[in-house]
Formats: sequence, C-alpha cells, structure tokens
Amino acid sequence: MYLSAFKKILVVALLVLGSRVELAAQMMKVATYNIRYDNPQDTVNGWRQRMPHLVNLIRFQDFDVFGTQEGLYHQLQDMTRQMPSYAYTGAGRDDGKQAGEFSAIFYKKDKYQLLKQGTFWLSPTGAVPSKGWDAALPRVCSWSQLREKKTGFTFYFFNTHFDHVGTEARKESARLILSKVKELAGPTPTILTGDFNIDQRNESYTILNTASNLRDAYQLAQVVYAPSGTFNDFNSQSKTDARIDHIFLSPAFKATRYGILTETYGGGKTPSDHYPVAVEVQYTVQK
Repeated sequence: MYLSAFKKILVVALLVLGSRVELAAQMMKVATYNIRYDNPQDTVNGWRQRMPHLVNLIRFQDFDVFGTQEGLYHQLQDMTRQMPSYAYTGAGRDDGKQAGEFSAIFYKKDKYQLLKQGTFWLSPTGAVPSKGWDAALPRVCSWSQLREKKTGFTFYFFNTHFDHVGTEARKESARLILSKVKELAGPTPTILTGDFNIDQRNESYTILNTASNLRDAYQLAQVVYAPSGTFNDFNSQSKTDARIDHIFLSPAFKATRYGILTETYGGGKTPSDHYPVAVEVQYTVQK
C-alpha cells in the first residue's frame, strides 16, 4: 500500500518536473544605418573612399541583424564581399528587383535562418512599385522572418525609409506599416528599423511610438549614448538632438543599451551622412 502511494507521488513529481518551462535570457545587437547612396557628386565622401570605414565600423560593432537604407545593389554587393558572414534580403524600390535604393536587412548567416521575406511599397497599391500619397519618390518596407538556429527563437524584422517630402505620405506610411506588422507578424516578437525622416517630435513618430505593440528603443533603454542626432550631412561638427533614424521594439524585447555611433575617420570624415543607431536587446526563450 505504502509502495503504491510512493509510486504515485514519484510519477506526479516527474510529470511536474517534465512540464517545467525554464526561461533563458539571450542578447541580440541590432542597428539601423542609412549608408547614403553612391552619388558621384559626393567627391571626397564618395562610396569607394568611405565604404571600407563603414564596413569596419559594422564589423567592429558586430551587429547581429541590421537594416540599411539607400543602398544600391552594387553597394550591397560590395558590403557582402567585405562581410562574408552576413547575408541580406530586400528589393530595389524602382522595380522590386535590383533597380533603385534598397531598405535591406543584413543578418549573420551562421546565427539565423531566413524563414520568410518580402517587400511592400509605402502606397495604397503596396504590392507593386508605386509612389504613395504626396511622396516625391517610391518608398518601400522590407521584412524578414528569422529563426535563431541555436535556440529556435523566431522574430520579424521590418526596415524602411520614409519619404523626405510628403507629410501625408509619412503619416500614412506609419499607419500602413503598423497594419502590416499586425498582419504579417501578429504576436510574434518584432523589430522595426529605418530612416523615417521624422524626429521624435513629429506626428508620424507619435503614430508609431504610441502603437499598442511598438516603442522607441531610445525611451526604453537602461543606458543611452546620444551625443548628437542621427543626421550629420557629412559634417561631424554639426550637432542636433533630432533623431530621424529609429529602432522600435515589441514588448518581447528589453532594450539594455542604446547608442548613436558618431565615429569618424581621416580627420573628421563620417562614413555616411547619417550615424548608425545601435541597440542591445534582451529576450527570453523557452528551454
């Protein structure tokens, strides 16, 4: 009788132990970087001169996943040749293939598996190349669903570049992206990066930052390093508090460190006319 009762207790204990869920904290370093398109008129700030410094900055910072804006196809190819541990996804905004600027997403190939990817245009006809509302140019948002190979943690990464002219286009683009995040990612952990061409005081920024599922990492981070705003116009001496490049996080991510990286080279030159924004985030996975 006593032996039978002991066996029952043992079985229950084993079931309880087997059903325990252990949570392990993980860290990811994400970034957004407008790398400036290869403009022949940039002369001393030309792509060939600054590309090695831009790549070295990325390699030293060791980003896990990062979004870029303005990169043309040959620029992205240059970067992957210099950074063979990364792959990228995205599409040119002019034709959905290789023409025009990309909002590309780079990720470490050995760490992440690409599950799904796509690009939509910031317009009412987002499935095809198009300009939206009062935008001066066609604009896109590219997205990827990535799976961390070691833990199985799956998340979505969206990356975009809002129009620099259209006020209505920026507001509607914010609303469209929030709708697409809900449609594509649902409750799955999500990161949104980009050059939004709006600072933290803008109405379109507020639309994004007051959404139910996204918050600006700048406001969430425990440690913030922001010696300047994010646009420098190739002038490292200019200072502003305006942040137009942003990283938004869903609640699954805890921002621990936020930085606007103001490194220069060659006596004060900047690798791009924007500074990269980097954020270290923590998240938990079931073991």
